[in-house]
Formats: sequence, C-alpha cells, structure tokens
Amino acid sequence: MSAARQIEMELPTWGGKRKRAGRKPKGARAGTPHVARAPLSRHNPVHVTWRMMPHVWNLRSRRSFRVLSRAFAAACDRRGFRLVHFSVQGNHLHLVVEASDAERLSRGLQGLAVRIARGLNRMMGRKGKVFAERYHGHVLRTPSEVARAVAYVLGNFFVHAGRRGERVDAARPDEYSSAVTLETGPPLVATPQSWLLTVGWRRARIP
Repeated sequence: MSAARQIEMELPTWGGKRKRAGRKPKGARAGTPHVARAPLSRHNPVHVTWRMMPHVWNLRSRRSFRVLSRAFAAACDRRGFRLVHFSVQGNHLHLVVEASDAERLSRGLQGLAVRIARGLNRMMGRKGKVFAERYHGHVLRTPSEVARAVAYVLGNFFVHAGRRGERVDAARPDEYSSAVTLETGPPLVATPQSWLLTVGWRRARIP
C-alpha cells in the first residue's frame, strides 16, 4: 500500500486584510476599537473615558449621582484596583485609576461597570446595556502627563460648559467630581499609591 499523500486544494477564502473589510461601526460615533491593550505597570496611572448609551438618563443629576456614588464607594479600592479621581458628565465618565497590572485594571473596571449598570437600570426601571462601548484607557507615564490628566478630569465640566456657552464659576470645584470631598458617607475614591499620583504630578510644570 502506498503512503498517504496530502492533496493540495485551492479553497475560497473570506475576510483577510481587505480595504474597508470587517464589521462597520454603528451610530454616529465609532466605538473604541477592539485592539490589544497596552502593557500596564503598577507605577503608571490610567486615564479612563467611558461613554453611555443614548437612552441613559443624565448622569449629572442627584438621583443618577447617588447611583454612581454607591458604585464608586463599593469599588474604589478592591484587589489591586484603585479609583483615585473621577468626573461625571451628562453622558460619560472620566476616571483616573491605578492597578497592579492590566488584568487588575480590567477586573476592577468590569466590577465597577456591573455596579453602575445594575444601579442605573434599577433607577430607570429597565434592563439591558448601559455603556455604549468599551472603555478607552490612556496609560500615563510621566509627571506632566499625570498632571494634565488630573487637571483635565477635574476641570472637564468647565470645558464642556464653555463650549456650550454657559457661564459658570470656575473657582468652585465641580460637585460631580472627586474635587469635592463629601463629609458624609463612605469615601468615593481611594488613596493613590503610585509615585506619579502622590508626588510626581505635583512637581510637573505644565503650560
């Protein structure tokens, strides 16, 4: 009996690196691309941006912020993940977080997302998706980057208000951000541990 021989066949293929191939983004805003996350060290904070679905109620309301506050308090310091700063806008969140590694970052944000989604859905009396897309994370590597990120997050409301032509008192901290310390209830943020968020960013000189 002769040895078996593999027959070479030319089969039709689909996909591949074709121009404009793949699933098209939905809606007016393209979602965060599904690419590999950058490596993460415990020494580097991360600036996270998260957008909500269009049906989610205004986050900058007392009832929505109560939901978010409970979620922040429960998940701000858990198993190598720390929420250090936050800013709540009408339809998105800005966070500055620390994590031991990329896995802890992913697990920490996943836990926070579950708490937020459950709370908001309960408040709205509905079920389903709350976040419009995966979070966008930018790893902060220098004191200047961290200083700019903290200033951006804590002052984000004033940026949006200025674009809308609203007059606001920039001297007062945004009450829907970690710039305001709540006197009652559990803390909503954790104490930072990285050098960049404890010492480094304060030494940075930014224009």
